Amino acid sequence: MATFPVTKRGAEALKAELHKLKTVDRPWVINAIAEARAQGDLSENADYDAAKERQGFIEGRIGEIEGKLSVAQVIDPSTLDAGGKVVFGSTVELEDEDSGTQVTYQIVGEDEADLKVGRINISSPIARALIGKEEGDSVEVQAPGGLKHYEIVGVRYE
Repeated sequence: MATFPVTKRGAEALKAELHKLKTVDRPWVINAIAEARAQGDLSENADYDAAKERQGFIEGRIGEIEGKLSVAQVIDPSTLDAGGKVVFGSTVELEDEDSGTQVTYQIVGEDEADLKVGRINISSPIARALIGKEEGDSVEVQAPGGLKHYEIVGVRYE
C-alpha cells in the first residue's frame, strides 16, 4: 500500500477521532444493542437495526483510520526546509492576477482538507499547479469557473 501524506496536526486529529470511536462511540453502541435485544423480538425492532447499522459504521471507520495511520507519512511543516519552494504542508499566499484579491492556502492531505479554513487537498488542481513553484512565480489553474492566474506572494512552513 502506498504511503499516505498527512501533516502532524492531521495525524493528531485522526488519532483523537480513533480514540473517541474506541472509548466512547463503540461502548455506547454495544450498550444500545444490548438494550434493544432486551426488548424482545428483533425482527421488527427499529432500535436494534439502527444500533447495528451504527455499529457497522463505527467499526468501518475504526478500520479505515487504523489503516491510514499504519501507512501515514507524518510531515511536520515547521521542520521543512524546501528552499522557498511549495511542498506538501507549506502555506502559500497567492494573489489573483485578474482581481488582485489575496488568498492563503495550506497544502494538506485528503482528510485534512477544509477550504473554509484555507486547507486544500494535495491532489486538488490548484495544489498540483503550485507544487514545486516558489515566491514570485505565476501559476495557471484550470478551476471550475474557468482559467485562473495567480502569483505566489509568499511561501511559509508552519
